[in-house]
Amino acid sequence: MSSENGPGDGGAEGAPPEQLALIRESVRKAKEPRAKPRTWRGAALAEQLPVARVLVDKGVLHLDRYFDYAVPAELDADAQPGVRVRVRFGAGRHRVREGRREGGGLIDGFLIERRAESDYSGPLAALAQVVSPERVLSEELLGLARAVADRYAGSVADVLQLAVPPRNARAEQQPSPPPLPPPPVPDAGPWARYEHGGAFIAALASGGTPRAVWNTLPGPQWSEELARAVAATLASGRGALVVVPDGRAAARVDAALTSLLGEGRHALLTADAGPEQRYRQWLAVSRGSVRAVVGTRAAMFAPVRDLGLVALWDDGDDSLSEQHAPQPHAREVLLLRAALDRCGFLLGGWSCTVEAAQLVESGWARPLVAAREQVRRAAPLVRTVGDADLARDEAARAARLPTLAWQVAREGLRNGPVLVQVPRRGYVPRMACAQCRAPARCRHCAGPLQGQDAVLLRCGWCGREETSWHCPECGSFRLRAQVVGARRTAEELGRAFPAVPVRTSGREHVLDTVPPAPALVVSTPGAEPVAEGGYAAALLLDGWAMLGRPDLRAGEDALRRWIGAAALVRPQEAGGTVVVVAEPTLRPVQALVRWDPVGHAVRERAERAELGFPPVSRMAAVSGPPEMVADFLRAVELPHEAEILGPVPLPVTPPGRPRRSGAPPPGEQWDRALIRVPPGSGAALAAALKAAQAARTARGSGEPVWVRIDPPDIG
Repeated sequence: MSSENGPGDGGAEGAPPEQLALIRESVRKAKEPRAKPRTWRGAALAEQLPVARVLVDKGVLHLDRYFDYAVPAELDADAQPGVRVRVRFGAGRHRVREGRREGGGLIDGFLIERRAESDYSGPLAALAQVVSPERVLSEELLGLARAVADRYAGSVADVLQLAVPPRNARAEQQPSPPPLPPPPVPDAGPWARYEHGGAFIAALASGGTPRAVWNTLPGPQWSEELARAVAATLASGRGALVVVPDGRAAARVDAALTSLLGEGRHALLTADAGPEQRYRQWLAVSRGSVRAVVGTRAAMFAPVRDLGLVALWDDGDDSLSEQHAPQPHAREVLLLRAALDRCGFLLGGWSCTVEAAQLVESGWARPLVAAREQVRRAAPLVRTVGDADLARDEAARAARLPTLAWQVAREGLRNGPVLVQVPRRGYVPRMACAQCRAPARCRHCAGPLQGQDAVLLRCGWCGREETSWHCPECGSFRLRAQVVGARRTAEELGRAFPAVPVRTSGREHVLDTVPPAPALVVSTPGAEPVAEGGYAAALLLDGWAMLGRPDLRAGEDALRRWIGAAALVRPQEAGGTVVVVAEPTLRPVQALVRWDPVGHAVRERAERAELGFPPVSRMAAVSGPPEMVADFLRAVELPHEAEILGPVPLPVTPPGRPRRSGAPPPGEQWDRALIRVPPGSGAALAAALKAAQAARTARGSGEPVWVRIDPPDIG
C-alpha cells in the first residue's frame, strides 16, 4: 500500500535491471484506475481530502517512504499535516480475510499531507488516532530531515527521532507567550577587534546572509560576540540558532543573550532542562513565540522560523557528532540549513578545523580574523619543553614535572590560579619516526601503521603489511611507539606544591568556574573551568599522549585542546604564560607557539588533499562480522571511482566495557572497511550504501552491518 512514486520513463536507458523493473512497475500502477479510499469497517470518511500520507516511525531503510491511510470523519479536523498520528502497521496489513482487514500493531507516525486520491488501488486502513493536534513537523523541518537522511545514508524516521522531542501533554496544553517585537540593532562591541567584524554585524542587521569562519581571539568575550550576532539577526526581523558543544558553553551564551536583550527573546535547549521544560521551550520556538535558540547538539534541528543565522561554536568537539543513527554532525546539519533556508552562517572557535579551512578555501565562506598585532596582544606567552630538554632535566626524571613547568607554576601561583591540563587515560599508541617524530604511514593508502614493534607493521586502514618502512621526512629507519597515558595526577602536583590547594575538573566532576585566588586546577581536556580574571599560567602536560593517537585528527585535535586551555590564560602583557610539554618542532606545537590555528588547518588541508584524506575526499566506514562485511561489499554498487580500503579487524571490545555505536559486541571479532571517493561523488556513495542496506534489511540478511558516512575516527 505504498505511495512511493517510481521514476519516469525519461532517462531509463542504461539503468540497471532493478531500476528498470521499478520503472515498469510504477508505469503499470499509474495506468490502473485510482480507487477512492475504502476501509474494511466501512467507517465514514472525511469529505475533503480523505487520504492521509503518513511517515511511519520505523527507522528501517526499505520502509523509508510514505504510506496512505484513510481519514475517518471524526478525525478530519485534527488530522492536519505535521501532527503525530498512530496507525496500524505490520504483518497482515495488506491482506483482507472474510471482509475484515487483519490489523498490524499500532505504531507512531507523522501525517505528511492530505490528498484526494491514493496511488494504491486497494482498500486503505484508517488512521487509528491523532495523538495531538499540535503541528510539530513543518515542511521546512521535513525537508531538512530528508536532506540529512540522504547525506548520511539513513532514514527520515531516524532523523526525525533526533529532530522532534518526545511529546509532553502538559507542556502542549500551556499557551506560549506572544512574540516580542524585534530589538534595536546592537553596536559592534567586541566585534570591532576583528577585520570586517563590524561589517559582519551590519550585514546581519540589514537582512543579509554573510557566511564566515571566525577565528576567535583568546579570552571570555566569545559568548558576548555570539550574542551580538544573534541580536543583529533578530533586529532584522529574522530568527537565529546557536549550537554549542556542552551545557556550560550554552549557559554562557544564554547569560550573554539575557544581559544584552533581556528575558523572553530566546530559548535554551539543553538536556539539563528536563523533558517537560525542554519540550515547552521547543514548542515556543515551533509556534513562533521565540525567534532565537541556544542549545547543545540536538538543537541543530530546532524549528526556528524565518531563519536568518545559524552559528556553531567549536566544531571540532566530538560531542557535536550524534551517536544515534544516522549519526549526523552538527556542522554538516547547519551547513544544510544555511543552504536550504538561504541564511547566514557563522562557524567559530579559538582553533580551526580542517573542515572550516575547506569552507574558506572553496570560497563558500569568508575568513573572519583579527590582525596579527591584535592576536599578539590577546594571547599568552607560549613556551615549550621537548624530549631533549626532558632528557637533561634531572628534576623532571625525579619529580615527573619539568623544571621550566615547575618554575612557571611557582611564579604564576603568586598572582592567581594555575591551570594544569592532563590527557585522559586510554589513548592507543601508534608508530612514528624515532628521529623526527613524523607519523608512520602506509605507502599504499597513507593510513597509520600499527604494531607492537618495528618488525611487523600493518596498516590500520587497508591491512597491508609493511616490511621495509623508512621515514619520508628524514630517511630514518627507526620507529618508536608514541607516549600514551596521563602521568601527572593531582596528588603528585600536590606533593610538589604542598601549601597550595588543588582542585580537579574531569568526567566525574566538572567545575564551571574557579575563584581568582592562587590554586592548582587540574583538568582533563574540555573540562577546564573559567577563572575569574583569567589564569596566571597553564601547564599542558604529556603532549605526546594526544599527538600519539592513531587518528587522522590527532594533531588538529591536540592543537584545539591546547588552544582551548591557553585561551583561558591572561594575555602576555598581563604576565600570562603557557608551558606545553611536547616536541617543539612538530607542526601543532609550532602553531600553538605562534597562535596560528588557521595556518595549521590550511597546511593540514593541503596535505590531506595530496593524500586523498577527508574532508577533501568523502569516506564511509562499513563494519560488522567479517562474512557480513564481505557480502555487503560484494553486493553494493559503488561509484566507479570508489576505492575500498581493507577490510581489517577491529579491536575486540573487552567484557564489561560500554559498546559504542558501530563497535563489535564484547568478545566478538568484527571487520571494518573504508570506502573513499573523490570530491563530487559523496552523494552517489551515500545513495549506493543506502540502497544496499535497504535491500539487505528487506531480505532480513543475518547480523547487522553498520554503515557510517564521514566517520570521525578513521585511524
